[in-house]
Amino acid sequence: MEKVYVFGHRNPDTDSVTAAIALSHLKKELGVNAVPAVLSGINLETKYALKYFGVKEPIFLNDVKIKVKDLNYTKNYSVTEQDSINDAYHKMNEAGISKIPMVDDHKKLLGIITMKDIAKEQFNENIDLVDSTYDNILKAIDGKELLRFNEDIKGKLTVASYRSTTIISSVPLDGNSILMVGDRHSVIEYAIASGIKLLIMTGGHQIKEEHLKMAQEKNVNIIVTPYPTLIAARRINLANSVSTIDYVKDILCISEYENVSDFMGIANKTRFSYYPVIDENEKCKGILRMSDVSYDNRKNVILVDHNSYEQSAIGLEETNIVEIVDHHNIGSIGTNMPINFRNMPVGSTNTILYIMYHENNINIPKEIAGLMLSGILSDTLILNSPTTTDIDRKAVQELADIAGVDYQVYGLEMLKAGSSLKGKTKEEVLYTDYKNYPVGNYHIGLGQISTTNPDELLEEKEEYVDLLNQVADGEDYYFVALFVTDIIKKGSYVLYSKRAEDILRNVYKREDLTQGTFLEGVVSRKKQILPGIMLEMGEK
Repeated sequence: MEKVYVFGHRNPDTDSVTAAIALSHLKKELGVNAVPAVLSGINLETKYALKYFGVKEPIFLNDVKIKVKDLNYTKNYSVTEQDSINDAYHKMNEAGISKIPMVDDHKKLLGIITMKDIAKEQFNENIDLVDSTYDNILKAIDGKELLRFNEDIKGKLTVASYRSTTIISSVPLDGNSILMVGDRHSVIEYAIASGIKLLIMTGGHQIKEEHLKMAQEKNVNIIVTPYPTLIAARRINLANSVSTIDYVKDILCISEYENVSDFMGIANKTRFSYYPVIDENEKCKGILRMSDVSYDNRKNVILVDHNSYEQSAIGLEETNIVEIVDHHNIGSIGTNMPINFRNMPVGSTNTILYIMYHENNINIPKEIAGLMLSGILSDTLILNSPTTTDIDRKAVQELADIAGVDYQVYGLEMLKAGSSLKGKTKEEVLYTDYKNYPVGNYHIGLGQISTTNPDELLEEKEEYVDLLNQVADGEDYYFVALFVTDIIKKGSYVLYSKRAEDILRNVYKREDLTQGTFLEGVVSRKKQILPGIMLEMGEK
């Protein structure tokens, strides 16, 4: 069953992560192979919730672009140095590909064998040299094992085409000789007595019992083939190891984790028709033809807690967005087909999921209820945010009962766990819960962090302001602001980069607003921060 990845926004908060997990569980109950994911590392608050309810972290997605590994290229397609030319030919013929990667015993790429290389080998002046194995010779001439003493067979091929007396008197044979002969028993006896490496009986002829006994004593390998001598002589060269061919060693490989869009840029420059594919350990996975490249292998994704490209995964435009569940304003994402888009003005994405579980008559397990509760308590600051609705309150009561916790006690402990700034860099603090928004022709960045001890951050406010200016200048924002929300006082201190002061003064009607000003009652970015800023900037 095809996977559907469920994830929230970049710099995920607790509501985003827990919603991805809760919705994935719901989808699985409904028969969908849903996989929860995150787009970056999770914060301490979320880690606390996951650990408390015994749920592992979702997988990490660096991006959702179409990768080479997503394409239907020819996989498990290679030959080893020990494989025969015959093996290589048949594999190429079956795959309809005129090239095949050659690898060592560890699947590391050694080079490429082509049909042209095989054809060229058939005209080699050293065609009488055999460098193969017993098994490969058996396969090449459809032989039957009669005596086997050696696995590796190397030597010079002689075909008994002269009179028997001429061969016995004029053709020297030794331990490096391979003789192909029919039912010429005097030649067979001479060859075995000479201790040759391999005797090939053509035409399905049987060897005499006394000659078989001699061969056992002399350790002479014997194979019987049904083919006549002419055909067997033509085919035995195909038994040679592929490593005996003069193959191409300097090959351009493509990682299976390469973005298809990046690969196409390479392919348009190099213009090769085939590319070996390797994994992160440089093991060959198969071969990619240009005709294999398609944008039909898009990942199916469900977005939670966001609905804009700016906040979503890199490469989102290369996916099939099949559903969105969010509680924010409608963003910039568009789809090429109708989808389920659930958007409600509630305090948390998990509140919407609570409704969806009930609509589908799916029981909410204890650990999932605990995570959903965590997401609601986080986004509503334990139901104290102005975004809180009666539906949020009802959901919290029921989910707390299922999870078996006192939501006020648990919620405060969770927020405290996530509010510690100890050991965090200033960049980590800023990006703990950070989102960027397009406003007209501009972009702004808004970070928010909740804490029970804002003083440890405000003591270094000048350094934070320097960071905000660096981010604004370096990433071409109109301005960047950080709202430090005091969980106890239920308000936020604001720090900001250049060009933000007049806007913030107008939004909050505070002519005295400066760096670190406390905004009483301002705790919701969605309802008390972003709308006013967008309205003010819309008048610029």
